[in-house]
Amino acid sequence: MKARATDARRAAVLGSPIAHSLSPVLHRTAYKELGLGDWSYDRFEVDEEALPGFLGELGPEWAGLSLTMPLKRAVIPLLDEITDTAASVEAVNTVVFTQDGRRVGDNTDIPGMVAALRERGIEEVDSAAVLGAGATASSALAALARVCTGEVVAYVRSEARAAEMRQWGERLDVEVRTEDWADAEQALRAPLVIATTPAGTTDALAAAVPGRPSTLFDVLYDPWPTSLAARWSAYGGAVVSGLDLLVHQAVLQVEQMTGRSPAPLDAMRKAGEHALAAR
Repeated sequence: MKARATDARRAAVLGSPIAHSLSPVLHRTAYKELGLGDWSYDRFEVDEEALPGFLGELGPEWAGLSLTMPLKRAVIPLLDEITDTAASVEAVNTVVFTQDGRRVGDNTDIPGMVAALRERGIEEVDSAAVLGAGATASSALAALARVCTGEVVAYVRSEARAAEMRQWGERLDVEVRTEDWADAEQALRAPLVIATTPAGTTDALAAAVPGRPSTLFDVLYDPWPTSLAARWSAYGGAVVSGLDLLVHQAVLQVEQMTGRSPAPLDAMRKAGEHALAAR
């Protein structure tokens, strides 16, 4: 699945909306550090309807694509193959074009989450809590399948969402118990809390952070810190940010698309931090 690293190659991030994406900053930084001066990385506003046409027009100079919402599931029927990791959550965020022209889909969000946790010393926990039940929550469960040895409690707003999370748990071989969002304050006492909700959703929970919190993984990165993350840090808890996730999953994308390893994690993170600070 390695792309040629000697010719001028192209890559890009697709999605809708896409103007906010930090992926170009991260990937371009990686190319510079790796000496791939003839590689380029762009962003394109592409929705589900436009995706087949966009893919059909790509030439042999293309090495790969990063995908964000709403394309992570829509792309699957358009690919020749997807990895087991992508299949486990029915979501592809990475497409690599092989030298023989095949389109291979992968999901680097899941190993990216695991890598971000391990960077902070979180190798294994005996239980965890997940706030939310959207697409990111299923990736969180897939990551927890690799680091959590016991029960995961998911706090959700509806029985339909609860049923979805239990189904994902069965599929991913994770012991999932669901609780109502009204009781989400209880989640904050877990050894690991993964917040997968949109901006502002967890703000009301900040006042309930316990005196000695453990580890919070908040998948948001803009605006940052969230109210929950700020209070968590103030109380001495460890915080893993959405930027940590974004950088680690981008590292894996760069390595797959370019065939170069390791990708420059520190330089990519610094570039992301600088870009966020400039907003």
